[in-house]
Amino acid sequence: MTTLPMPAGEAEARAVQDTLRSRVVLDEPGPPPGSGRVTGVDVAYDDERDVVVAAAVVLDGTTLDVVAEATAVGRVTFPYIPGLLAFREIPTVLSALESLPVDPGLVICDGYGLAHPRRFGLASHLGVLTGLPVIGVAKNPFTFSYEQPGPRRGDWSPLLDGEEEVGRALRTQDGVKPVFVSVGHRTSLDNACAHTLLLARDFRQPETTRRADALCRRALREATA
Repeated sequence: MTTLPMPAGEAEARAVQDTLRSRVVLDEPGPPPGSGRVTGVDVAYDDERDVVVAAAVVLDGTTLDVVAEATAVGRVTFPYIPGLLAFREIPTVLSALESLPVDPGLVICDGYGLAHPRRFGLASHLGVLTGLPVIGVAKNPFTFSYEQPGPRRGDWSPLLDGEEEVGRALRTQDGVKPVFVSVGHRTSLDNACAHTLLLARDFRQPETTRRADALCRRALREATA
């Protein structure tokens, strides 16, 4: 796992993104959907106290049973700047992943990978630093455009920056708003969508995200009590 010092400001952070972006691997299919382990990561903040808590929840890729989980508490050390959110979250997310007693397998972020103005969102950043296959599954399309996919589970449409496909709007439940899937590192977009559908078995969001969200919120309440 690679660690980097926290950038001193916006210009330095963008330079770090430019350096790391060249290390993103896009020519691997990634682990087969429905097998191995899948890990959701998420964060929760207490802005008044500058506290950030990250959670990592490992599920069995076949049964979706919880295999392991870990949390980490940190301080917010980078300001909120659109497009640079990863720098607020990465250190604590890495700590949570390092605390896991098992290999995380495929990691799913509540955020973006290539669907990012600089093609280097949290999922790509995390993938490059850890070497793990990572995908991003977000709740909104960020700054990109898309046509509404068909109404049925599994329908999708391209998420576009001009004419470039940076991800997909994927319908995970009949008649429910789509999620927005993008490649982070070491997996294909087809594979990322297949994983997302299997993980979103009963709800709009993947079970990995739902479990990690609940855990980090609970850990934040305990850390700030």
